[in-house]
Amino acid sequence: MAKLKSKYVCQNCGYETAGYLGKCPECGSWASFVEEINTPAKKDEVFSGVLETLPPMKLNEIEMNSEIRMSTNISEFDRVLGGGIVLGSLVLIAGDPGIGKSTILLQTSGELCKNNKKVFYVSAEESASQIKLRAERLGVKSDSLYIYPQTNLELIKKHIEDLKPDLVIIDSIQAVYTSQIQSSAGSVSQIRECTNSLMQIAKSQNVSIIVIGHVTKEGNIAGPKVLEHMVDTVIQFEGDKYKTYRILRSIKNRFGNTSEVGIFEMNSNGLSEVINPSELFLKEYNQTQTPGSTIIVTSEGTRPLLVEIQALVGTTPYPAPRRVANGVDTGRVLQILAVLEKRIGLNLSKQDVYVNVIGGIDVNEPAADLGIALAIVTCVRDVVFDSHTAIIGEIGLSGEIRAVNHIEKRINEAQKLGFKKIIIPEANDVQEEFKDIKIIKVKKIIEAINRGIIKCNN
Repeated sequence: MAKLKSKYVCQNCGYETAGYLGKCPECGSWASFVEEINTPAKKDEVFSGVLETLPPMKLNEIEMNSEIRMSTNISEFDRVLGGGIVLGSLVLIAGDPGIGKSTILLQTSGELCKNNKKVFYVSAEESASQIKLRAERLGVKSDSLYIYPQTNLELIKKHIEDLKPDLVIIDSIQAVYTSQIQSSAGSVSQIRECTNSLMQIAKSQNVSIIVIGHVTKEGNIAGPKVLEHMVDTVIQFEGDKYKTYRILRSIKNRFGNTSEVGIFEMNSNGLSEVINPSELFLKEYNQTQTPGSTIIVTSEGTRPLLVEIQALVGTTPYPAPRRVANGVDTGRVLQILAVLEKRIGLNLSKQDVYVNVIGGIDVNEPAADLGIALAIVTCVRDVVFDSHTAIIGEIGLSGEIRAVNHIEKRINEAQKLGFKKIIIPEANDVQEEFKDIKIIKVKKIIEAINRGIIKCNN
């Protein structure tokens, strides 16, 4: 009998080495190597999969199924997926523990079963009775929803072939293992091989598969990076543990827009859709306004959102002032502070500056620059910005206001929520006519300051 050889694999990036290493030379992580047994392929082993069964075809001869997508009846989920679940696709949903991954997929299963779809729910972490308990709380009842608590991939594949479901849910991929690999479940080799097998099933049998993935303490999807490359769609489930809402964000989508988001609110009956998220983020917005508060129109994918930016500036007794940003990039805030000091003469060298996005949402696009700058200026000068004015604009290093995308969608969203004015870059060309909102175009940051400040706070 041949001696089994082993290798050490980094569980963070998949780097392989013959001996144990304390630090991974590829990703730099410590104590991440785990010993795995090499299982070389047999000489008479023949590859069998979708690539073998399908011959080459001319593009013009390919016929498309009229029903290429399945609607989940959850509009926010459909938005992130690009219009529904594509038949034969492999979708990865990742998020922190307890964020609601299993909840939304069980709710999705119930909605699909109402449309006479057959769903095969594989629970690798919970028993059937635990799934039943959650289903009763969510109000999910159906005879076409099959629950199968199992971790062995070979048994899962057999039941998929027998049931021929429309949708398969694997909860979660880190807990599933195949007997062809002699390492423990959750290892890089197991995740890679199990995902590859599921991909072959999805493409060859035209069945849609959704797998749940864990995340590391750094917030990255656990397992090898190739996992994200193998699947068709990667969806990140985000949320603030101190808030009730959750955000589904599309990171990769071969069948729709990336960076699309869907917003939900967590309650005792599960996740409910937030049809107008701007109202959610502005529901505590005070119309009497205080210094250091502005409203910006940001864009998540193709969806405009109105969120409140607050800034607090105060004198520090320490030689090095603090710069704290919550919900926006700290480097971006430092750049805005440098522009304010150089271009409008605002002295912040002895001031602590705190910037916060109300509601816990992360705003990453440059179109929020002008709103952040005006929030800081109003706090420093102890003046109030017009509460009926929304702000859009990216700030250049010379103090100019640069154009942003989706300008008309942003203006429409501000008008819908009752804002009377909106400050936008002069470089943006607005084709649509707006009657209920006044558009103020500015070229420099000083113009926006003069047009938006309405009174002192004395």
